Amino acid sequence: MPELDFREVQRRFAAHLRDPERHAPPAGIEERRLAIYRRLFINNIEDLLGRAYPVLRSLHGSERWARLTRDFYREHGCHTPYFPRLAEEFLQYLSTERTAREDDFPFLAELAHYERAEVVVAQHEDDPDHATGSTIDPLGDPFTEVPVLATAARLLAYEYPVQRIGPDFVPASPGEHPTYLVVFRDRDFRTGFIELNPLSARILWYVQNDPAPGAELVHRVAADFDLAPGEELLRSAEELLRHWLQRGVLAGTRTDSPAT
Repeated sequence: MPELDFREVQRRFAAHLRDPERHAPPAGIEERRLAIYRRLFINNIEDLLGRAYPVLRSLHGSERWARLTRDFYREHGCHTPYFPRLAEEFLQYLSTERTAREDDFPFLAELAHYERAEVVVAQHEDDPDHATGSTIDPLGDPFTEVPVLATAARLLAYEYPVQRIGPDFVPASPGEHPTYLVVFRDRDFRTGFIELNPLSARILWYVQNDPAPGAELVHRVAADFDLAPGEELLRSAEELLRHWLQRGVLAGTRTDSPAT
């Protein structure tokens, strides 16, 4: 009998570890050793993903979490060779690949996205000048000058109020209105979030996608919502922009033209 190609042995071994019920192991490997490998691989996956998605893990409990991570391990073909990046692959699996099971939480992908966004913001290497192609004034006036979103900040929208989900709040259906959030890192490098209403979310969307002086952005938003840009609205928006600057949602302002 010809000797098996080593790559074929590796392929069979990997297939068995991913799905031992469907794929037999290569011949000649002791079952005791196979069991050790199976436990090692799946336990490492469960632990890494559990640390990356602590709220999801707490909601599932040990048995359901083990089933979910085994589904991922069995069904998703990872493209990264780096073990720490499996958390990103897990999000991709939940968002675009997983066929919903009967006991899946309806907010599964959204909560995973939010938890991952918090990690991305916390680990982001901030470089506002590089991102905008211009010099940022961290003490500028975001109402009269062009406000610049901090490069670590993420403007997010969800059907579910993901920031509230936990063991004491497990919604069965989406909220009455979309949930708008900005996840950011403050001046002391602590990660946090601010819940936004539709108007403030729209202002921040313009800051990110179509920058202009803050006062002009407020007039745009007022037109979008068919509102009169009266004194009270302008004053509230001015205070909001300065609050965002103080908290670290905004990196500062620029007085030159927006980079193209």
